Amino acid sequence: MRILRAGDHKRMPWKNGKGETVEIAVFPPDASINDFDWRVSMATVAEDGPFSIFPGIDRTLAILDGNGMVLDVAGSSPVLLTTASDPLAFPADVPVAARLEDGAITDLNVMTRRKGLSHTLIRIDVDGSKTVPLPPSACLLLCHRGALSFRRNGETGALAAGDALLIEEEAATVLKIDGEARCYLASITTG
Repeated sequence: MRILRAGDHKRMPWKNGKGETVEIAVFPPDASINDFDWRVSMATVAEDGPFSIFPGIDRTLAILDGNGMVLDVAGSSPVLLTTASDPLAFPADVPVAARLEDGAITDLNVMTRRKGLSHTLIRIDVDGSKTVPLPPSACLLLCHRGALSFRRNGETGALAAGDALLIEEEAATVLKIDGEARCYLASITTG
């Protein structure tokens, strides 16, 4: 397990140059925007426009802050995503247009290379104590709001808003969480 502090996340321009992304974690560790196997990042979207195209990549997006964004993914009906919506999975190699509902939003993106990997992204609200089952895959828990402490296999730690916990172990287990927080759990699976 490794804690990734909010202040250490890497900032870089979007692939299409129209904004900035905050990279929370990427694999392989020094991969670029063009050659990652998987990537978890946040971005602020301040204007309507197209998403960057990522050939061979699957993507899941969740709205962290703001009043929502309508995504028009080629081949599907437009979808309004808000902070209350479930994360939306879609291919990152088809045209996608975004239209802001009312002002800028911040989103969370999980992307995996389709050949050999897949992923899931779920929202977890913690108010007190919670036991979170972890699948047998690499996992990243982002503490978006609030703060929490965690325990797993004798290891303990704490996350503040913006911090993440990266677990790169392929053994199913559980994570015990205490606190008040809104979190997102990304699981990356081989195969």
